[in-house]
Amino acid sequence: MNNTVIARLVDVSKYYGNGAARVKALDRVNLSLCRGDIVVLVGLSGSGKSTLLHLLGCIDKQDEGNIIIDGIDTSSMSLEKLTPLRLHKIGFVFQSFNLIPVLTAYENIELPLLFKGLEKKAISERIDEVLEEVGLQDRKNHYPREMSGGQQQRVAIARALAGKPSIVLADEPTANLDSKTGDGILDILLNLNQQKKSTLVISSHDSVVLDRIKNVVHIHDGKVSVDTEHSPCQTL
Repeated sequence: MNNTVIARLVDVSKYYGNGAARVKALDRVNLSLCRGDIVVLVGLSGSGKSTLLHLLGCIDKQDEGNIIIDGIDTSSMSLEKLTPLRLHKIGFVFQSFNLIPVLTAYENIELPLLFKGLEKKAISERIDEVLEEVGLQDRKNHYPREMSGGQQQRVAIARALAGKPSIVLADEPTANLDSKTGDGILDILLNLNQQKKSTLVISSHDSVVLDRIKNVVHIHDGKVSVDTEHSPCQTL
């Protein structure tokens, strides 16, 4: 096993609201993830799963504690300053796919690559590569409305992987899909993890996911506990 730590949270807390309405979404979370780890975050709705993913993905900021991503302490950096880190190190797969409806599958995947400043030929080759990996070469010129939910999620996965991220974060990626389609989506994510060695963190309460991933991080009322015998990297 590769014990290189790719992400670490140290005493991380996150609050929402003000005054009497203030709610602690995460409560002094300590967690480490190794390169190549596959981890599922489990908890009831509102437990803090999505908040934790958003902090790991640098699309939100913690109120207390430190978050280190691939050796970079993000704690004192603004969200704007974190843009290059998100662009080059992190891939996000959302429950609702978050595809742009007026863009084709090809164009949805192309968009983040354009921000990298890559040459057109390199972008085209990379898009063809990831579309092949998710089995959608024949849908690259289709719009989201012309694809099934499973196909849209595969486009979202291809978009997340196109930048060759160190960490892939998937927020309930099978929740809007039937069990057979969800199982196929999980196959893609797990196979790509094995091939690319990216760290994969999935938020889910889907039995399809829980039956196949044994490294479990439980979240309850913003607190984290780890239930695994396989990944000593996960706890500080």
